[in-house]
Amino acid sequence: MKRWQMYNSIHSLKNAGFSKRQVSKKLGLDNRTVTKYLSMTPEEYEERVLKRERRTNLELYEGIVVDWLKQHPDMTAAQVYDWLQEHYQVNVAERTVRRYVEKLREKHEIPKAKEPQRQYEAIPDPPMGQQMQVDIGEIWVTEAYQRKRIKLYFTATVLSNSRYKWGEWYTRPLTTKQFVQSLQTCFEYMGGMPKQLVFDQDRLLAVDENYGDIIYTKDFEQYRLSSGFEVYLCRSADPESKGRTEAVVKYFKGNFAKNRMFMGIDIWNEEFEDWLRRTGNGKQHNITKKVPAEVFEQERLFLKPIPSTKKYMHEDTITRYVHKNNTIFYEGNRYSVPFGTYEPGLQVCLKVEEGRLIISNEFGDYVIAEHELSKNKGELVVNNNHKRDTSERINDLQASLLTRFNGSEDAELFLGRIRTLKSRYTRDQFALIGKTLDKYRNTVIDSALKYCITHSLYSAVEFKNAAEYYDSRREPEHEEICENPHVIDFTTAAAFSKKRALSAYDQAAKGGGE
Repeated sequence: MKRWQMYNSIHSLKNAGFSKRQVSKKLGLDNRTVTKYLSMTPEEYEERVLKRERRTNLELYEGIVVDWLKQHPDMTAAQVYDWLQEHYQVNVAERTVRRYVEKLREKHEIPKAKEPQRQYEAIPDPPMGQQMQVDIGEIWVTEAYQRKRIKLYFTATVLSNSRYKWGEWYTRPLTTKQFVQSLQTCFEYMGGMPKQLVFDQDRLLAVDENYGDIIYTKDFEQYRLSSGFEVYLCRSADPESKGRTEAVVKYFKGNFAKNRMFMGIDIWNEEFEDWLRRTGNGKQHNITKKVPAEVFEQERLFLKPIPSTKKYMHEDTITRYVHKNNTIFYEGNRYSVPFGTYEPGLQVCLKVEEGRLIISNEFGDYVIAEHELSKNKGELVVNNNHKRDTSERINDLQASLLTRFNGSEDAELFLGRIRTLKSRYTRDQFALIGKTLDKYRNTVIDSALKYCITHSLYSAVEFKNAAEYYDSRREPEHEEICENPHVIDFTTAAAFSKKRALSAYDQAAKGGGE
C-alpha cells in the first residue's frame, strides 16, 4: 500500500507542475527513483516493482500462512515453502521460510501437531543402478467441489543411490495388472531399470512366502521373468530393508498430498509431476546433501535397458497403454497421440520403421500417429496437430463470466489474475465460478467478490467459500426483517410492484379501468 501511495504521490506532484528535482526534494527520494517511476505505467509498476517485492517479502503473506497453519496444524515448513512457490512464486530460501514459520507459530500460539516416529537402522547406499525400492500408499484427501473425503492410492518408487523418485496416483485400489503397468511406466520414464527391486509383502505380488520359495501372482511372475530384474521381498517386521521407500511414501503424503484439495485425478497427477520436478527431485536431499535430479543423470547411465512389453499371444507386437494426458512411453521418452484418444485401459501397437515410431490401434488396422524417434531420454515428442487449442474457448468463458458480473472492473481483475496464476486450471476455476454465480444472489456475489479482491484471494474456491459465508449471514437478517411488519425486504419478490399489460393502462385512460 505504501508503495502505491509513493507512486501516486510522484505522479500527482508531477502533474501539478513540479519538476523532477522538486518532486524528489518534497518526497525525500532519490532523483533517479523519481525518474524511473515517472517512466512507468501503473501496469509496468505492478509487474516490475510490486510483484518482485511480493516474491521476496514474506511479511505480505503472513495472513495466508497463518490461515494454513491454523487449518492444518500438522503442516511442515517444507510444505509451506512448496505452497508459496506453487501459488505465489515466492523467491526466498527455504531456510528463511522455516524460520518465518517458527516465528508465526510462536507469535500466534499455533503448536505443531506431532506424530509418533518410527525408528530405522541406517543402511549404506548400494552402487548406482543396483536397487530401486517400491511401495504402495494411500491417503484420505478432501474433494474441492463437494467437500467430501475420498481415498487416493499411489505407487512410490525411489532409486536407492540417487534418491530419484517417481509415483502415480489412482482413485481405486490397484490391481496386479495396474501395478505391473505402473512399474513399466516408471522404467520408461527413467529410461532404464535397476538390477534389483525391493518390495514389501503384498497380495499384488506374492501369494505365499513359502519359507523362502516365494510364490508370485501370475501377472507379476510373468512380468518379472520377461523383464529380468531381481526381487527382494521384505520379511514381516523388517521395515529397515525398505526404509528409503517408507520415507518416500511419508514424503509424498506429508509434503505433496496432505491438505491439498482434490480436483480430479488427471489434475492431481499433473500437479504431482510438477511437484516431483520442483520439490521431490529438485530440492537438495537432507541426508545425501545432493539434488536427486542431478545425481540421477549419472545413475541413468548404469540402468539396464528396458525389454519391450509384449502381448503373450502375439510375441512380436509391442504394446503400450495410452495415458490420460494422451501420450505413450517408449524407450524413456513420451510420444503424443491425438487429443481425445485416451480411454481407460486403451492399448496401442508400436512399430519402428526407418527411424520413425508408428502408433496404430490395438489390432493394427489403422495408424494413429507417427513420430521421428528421439535419440535422447526423458523428452516429450509432440505433433502440433495433436494439441488442443483452448485459448479461444477460455477467452469465451472469461467473457461470458465477465458479462454475468456486469462487466465490473473488480471482476475483470479477479478473472484475469486467476487466469494468470492458475493457467493450467483456468477452465476448472471458471466452471466453479459459474456454478457459484448460479447459486447465489447478486448482493452475495458482490460481497464475495469484494472480499476476494481486498484480500488478494484469486481462487474460485475462496470465492465460493466467501459466497457461502455472506449467504449464511443474509438469512438471519432476512428473518429479522420478516418479523417486523413495517419493514420491506427489497431483496424479495414481494418488494417489487406488479407488472400490468399495456392494454390495461390504455383502458384506464379511456375511463374503463379500475
